[in-house]
Amino acid sequence: MEFSSSSSILFSLLVLLLSASWAASNSLQDHFYKCLSQKSPPSTPLSAAFYTPKNPSFTPLLQSTAQNLRYLEPLVPKPELIFTPLSESQVQSAVICAKQLKIHLRVRSGGHDYEALSYVSQIESPFIIVDLSKLRSINVDIKGKSAWVEAGATTGEVYYRIAEKSKFYGFPAGLCTSLGIGGHITGGAYGSMMRKYGLGADNVIDAQVINANGTILNRQTMGEDMFWAIRGGGGASFGVILSWKINLVPVPATVTVFTVTKTLEQGATKILYKWQQVAPSLDENLFIRVIITPVNSTKKGQRTIATSYNALFLGRADRLLQVMTQSFPELGLQKQDCTEMSWLKSVLYIAQYPANVPPEVLLQGKPTFKNYFKAKSDFVRQPIPQNGLEGLWKRLLQEDNPVVIFNPYGGMMGKISESAIPFPHRNGILFKIMYVTSWGDQAKGSDAKHIDWIRSLYDYMASYVSKSPREAYVNYRDLDLGVNKNGTTFRQASVWGAKYFKNNFKRLVQVKAKVDPDNFFRHEQSIPLLPKSKKKGGSRKSHHG
Repeated sequence: MEFSSSSSILFSLLVLLLSASWAASNSLQDHFYKCLSQKSPPSTPLSAAFYTPKNPSFTPLLQSTAQNLRYLEPLVPKPELIFTPLSESQVQSAVICAKQLKIHLRVRSGGHDYEALSYVSQIESPFIIVDLSKLRSINVDIKGKSAWVEAGATTGEVYYRIAEKSKFYGFPAGLCTSLGIGGHITGGAYGSMMRKYGLGADNVIDAQVINANGTILNRQTMGEDMFWAIRGGGGASFGVILSWKINLVPVPATVTVFTVTKTLEQGATKILYKWQQVAPSLDENLFIRVIITPVNSTKKGQRTIATSYNALFLGRADRLLQVMTQSFPELGLQKQDCTEMSWLKSVLYIAQYPANVPPEVLLQGKPTFKNYFKAKSDFVRQPIPQNGLEGLWKRLLQEDNPVVIFNPYGGMMGKISESAIPFPHRNGILFKIMYVTSWGDQAKGSDAKHIDWIRSLYDYMASYVSKSPREAYVNYRDLDLGVNKNGTTFRQASVWGAKYFKNNFKRLVQVKAKVDPDNFFRHEQSIPLLPKSKKKGGSRKSHHG
């Protein structure tokens, strides 16, 4: 095969560019390894914690906790290396070396970020991942009603270890049991006991964090501003969470669960309209979420909408039936619908594990959901009218595999101030909505089809949800709301900042300037730096890539 002179030149240039890129990668890896070796104790093995793309374990490790398969596709940027520290001092060394070598860092505890911000950088290259999955110790102190949990531990592991020590205590965090506790709490952490005890972040009493200088801080040494910011201000803006000290909450020896499903033919629209009015004012021991999906109808070849009322009651079935008869008789809950069990088994039930699965499955820490998906969120302050719900049903029936979940607020959630922690969605919220559409393969054009559908649904819902701002949940990251890029202004970032944090965004920006003035911890939606006044020597752009 012959090349023209121009083709030969282009080919040579391509080889040179690839060679330069390969050399740069090797150089980055070598420099980082050398720096880590110098800063780590001699007894600490580094090679077992260091994965480059040449390592056969690199890809399985990258994929291990990633939920959203959209971000594992070949064309999506991959890290130059993954570092899995085996000790806190190794995390310190990683931060110090990344800063010293000017390497962009992503930190992963559970890998559940909906937009993969913990393991993909779409705005900055090269980058590396510090994966905290090896740091997962859990020390439960029943006498002190507290526990220290390392960032890599999953919520399921935390629940199991608490119940192992006492069946009378639990922790009010996520419904999904494979969430890494480090990142989960940084966004708030809601679960089936939120109406009784608030969020996971409301129940944190201390923390260990590595700041941008590589210093390990606790609540006393970091100060109350930073301690406030890390509990709900979103992950990876202020430091690396090493561990949380959490407050254990009382749970009864016996709790009750149920799932009751109503289709459109069974009056689902009217029942859900009623649920919106009563769910926030129900007994705070009762959490009833509604899982809404299209299902096959009894009429051949047709689909209908199923609304499944999935509940946890912190008490026995007889008392639950009294509460439901008094407050929500429209659902028609019967004794045979109710199942009594331990709180730990209710964790498995709400997470939708099969009935015969033993609690030890929680120690595996594996994601129960891996798919191509796109998600969005809303908060609702006025009941959605029945014709609004009917419009929602129409749109859900147009999509292949959508799920919409209504999570009730009220109870303790309405008693905590909007500014107590950065998570602001409190008094006046009736419920939160999560919208998800997922697809099983990456057929050509399938991404665009499904993402267009969920964006259209989100537009439709605008008139029925919170306004000025239209609120969103930071743990359901949504890059449609805005992305920090080179030259991103504070004003642009404040658009999504107001949706996630409302008035707390301004204080988060102030904390960011104080604890990370060089913007070392950054990603597509990290808390930005406020530009300096022109009077003080020109504006300062937020450095995001």
